Amino acid sequence: MPPDTQSITAYGPARSTIDGAPLSPDEVRRTQRYWDASLYLSAGMIYLRENALLREPLKSEHIKKRLLGHWGSDAGMSLIYIHMNRLIKKYDLDTIFIAGPGHGAPAIISNTYLEGSYSEIYTDIGRDGEGLQRLFKQFSFPGGIGSHCTPETPGSIHEGGELGYSISHAYGAAFDNPDLIVTVMVGDGESETGPLATAWHSNKFLNPVRDGAVLPILHLNGYKIANPTILARIPHEEVEHLFRGYGYEPYFIEGSDPETMHQAVAATLEHCVQEIRRIQTEARASSGPLERPRWPMIVLRSPKGWTGPKEVDGHKVEGFWRAHQVPLAEVHEKPEHLAQLEAWLRSYKLEELFDDNGSFVAELAELAPEGTRRMGANLHANGGLLRKSLKMPDFRDYAVAVETPGQTEVGPTAVLATFLRDIARSNPHNFRVFSPDENASNRLTAIYEATKKVWMGEYFPEDADGTEITQDGRVMEMLSEHTLEGWLEGYLLTGRHGFFSTYEAFVHVIDSMFNQHAKWLEKSSELSWRADVSSLNLLITSTVWRQDHNGFTHQDPGFLDVVANKSPSVTRIYLPPDANTLLSVGDHCLRSKNYVNVIVADKQPHLSYLDIDAAEKHCTKGAGIWEWASTDKDHEPDIVMASCGDVATMESLAATELLLGHFPDLKIRFVNVVDLFRLVPDTEHPHGFSDREFDALFTPNKPVIFNFHAYPWLIHRLTYRRNNHVNFHVRGYKEKGNINTPMELAIQNQVDRFTLAIDAIDRIPSLKLRGSHARETLKEQQIDCRRYAYAEGIDPPDIVHWTWKGQG
Repeated sequence: MPPDTQSITAYGPARSTIDGAPLSPDEVRRTQRYWDASLYLSAGMIYLRENALLREPLKSEHIKKRLLGHWGSDAGMSLIYIHMNRLIKKYDLDTIFIAGPGHGAPAIISNTYLEGSYSEIYTDIGRDGEGLQRLFKQFSFPGGIGSHCTPETPGSIHEGGELGYSISHAYGAAFDNPDLIVTVMVGDGESETGPLATAWHSNKFLNPVRDGAVLPILHLNGYKIANPTILARIPHEEVEHLFRGYGYEPYFIEGSDPETMHQAVAATLEHCVQEIRRIQTEARASSGPLERPRWPMIVLRSPKGWTGPKEVDGHKVEGFWRAHQVPLAEVHEKPEHLAQLEAWLRSYKLEELFDDNGSFVAELAELAPEGTRRMGANLHANGGLLRKSLKMPDFRDYAVAVETPGQTEVGPTAVLATFLRDIARSNPHNFRVFSPDENASNRLTAIYEATKKVWMGEYFPEDADGTEITQDGRVMEMLSEHTLEGWLEGYLLTGRHGFFSTYEAFVHVIDSMFNQHAKWLEKSSELSWRADVSSLNLLITSTVWRQDHNGFTHQDPGFLDVVANKSPSVTRIYLPPDANTLLSVGDHCLRSKNYVNVIVADKQPHLSYLDIDAAEKHCTKGAGIWEWASTDKDHEPDIVMASCGDVATMESLAATELLLGHFPDLKIRFVNVVDLFRLVPDTEHPHGFSDREFDALFTPNKPVIFNFHAYPWLIHRLTYRRNNHVNFHVRGYKEKGNINTPMELAIQNQVDRFTLAIDAIDRIPSLKLRGSHARETLKEQQIDCRRYAYAEGIDPPDIVHWTWKGQG
């Protein structure tokens, strides 16, 4: 038996949870006409390159040759935007709007144009007929703007092209913004994504005392590109139970009759705003523990492509998937389509909406808020305007004492944690730390001395013993990298600062989110009106070389390859070899703006090599010669031993020591790289070395044994244009591993000290004849290590407790 379609239809008079008719007949009329104007603009952007005000009959030459853009969700988004404008004016609300549906830009651009914020930024697109013509032509047109809510879109902090992140971005914007309401439209196609599903749980982390509010509006218009959507095809009761289960109070608005829908939307939105204010007022007046509130959310069911063509060529369009993109796609080929398009556009009666000059008529324009209360001009949506620099302690005060290189072990991330702890203490309202239930695992527990993990859920007595949760915490932990990354992006884009740590193998979960954020930053850098925002700082830890206990699944350093693909104007990669270099890098990254900073540092104890003064200088240079590990001063080196990464550096040093033990007269230059992009030519990356600088370190013609933390081919890719690339021999992770000891894992991937020393012997001309005996000894030592690991389950004591002995 087919389902009862009447229970899930989007058509007919409005049916809503909240009754009431708060609008006067004149308010309904003017709201409808404002909505008509926004819909005309949305359709006009998709189709028209000329004749923007239809002052003459529509002709084929007035239509763009390529019809790009999406019509399907525009009407519903515009409806909410316009009704939020009314409440902003009535209650003086501080509100931003996030458009979740992909390609939903026409609705947002049309409304920012009508409210005037668009023309204030883009002065060549004035509020007249000429400006309207330019607005239409530039949309999805070469040299113009895209069909998403890109950085070029005023009021946007969320592009929406890749689905699933609207809710997490919204909550990130609301954290520590007590007066802000984030209105977020969630597309019903978007609602099927994994990141969106986990993001609904963000309400368990929103504290009504010190945070703002998020008003999610699930837009059930029924279809994706060519399929029904899941939530639009389940009974009303199931949808209601779903969102009650998520902890929300859902309110429904369903229908298509404009007059009754305006009243229903007005009544429901106002009720939700009043509920938000009630929750916040009661919480802020309370002196005791808070109960987690049941925040309001709305389910809006309206037809896909609402107010557009009902049918085209005998096929249903409005209320069906054919309305998703361009409802009339063959206007150049079919005269009947051109006629149907003209009838559709003229149905909005634009002669009543725009005056003779092409300006929006005054009685409608005055419905929009003013100044920065307009959602297209809200300061939070251009967060750099609100950003304040962090109050930073001196990172040198947290330094590890290093008298002799490579003698003492310390956990680098534990040292960094004390620095982060004091940053959190000094910046209690604009700095948060994010991690997927891994801060303790990653040795960052010192942070909890300043602020605990936020938790608005239930508490058990045993939670007091080490769980570190509190309603007033600012450490964000949830086992969803997607949601955490979305929170952090929303937090940064609205003017705050953050730090994210995660396991190296599983940072890949947010590969695509990183990609999108990097693209956002790159495009924003081209816009003078977009103010600088804090960098996105990612600490990648629990790394491949110390995942011997977890095995093959936890061994993947490939995120660096993903980062290297993005624009050099926004990406930075650092691999500090010890605790003091990690402190220096961390300080630099937290002070920076407009970047994605990726820091790779293992959580396990590692040898310390540089005192804090040397560490700061080394990190400032990005790469340099370690004199104390080199024997080539005032001589040509026989070989360059190079390293990048903590374990890679230790093994290279150990290999250097082995070589000098066998060949004391060998001239070795030891080079360590902290800033990976130093390897790239300065013509390709702002951090890149010039050819002269590169040759000064790596020589123009000597063999280089380069031990790298990640996949070896990345080094070849970065250095392929260098003079000496032919002599670069790179070792790195080669997809070999399981439950191994650390040394056995290194041997399997040929990054161990024995392999590196043998590599050097094989490539130094003077050792090809006299190095054979040493080579045999090294092979035997390597075999002994593997045998010991298989027999005892651990590495030999001399490997575990190795320290740098120097050149003697």
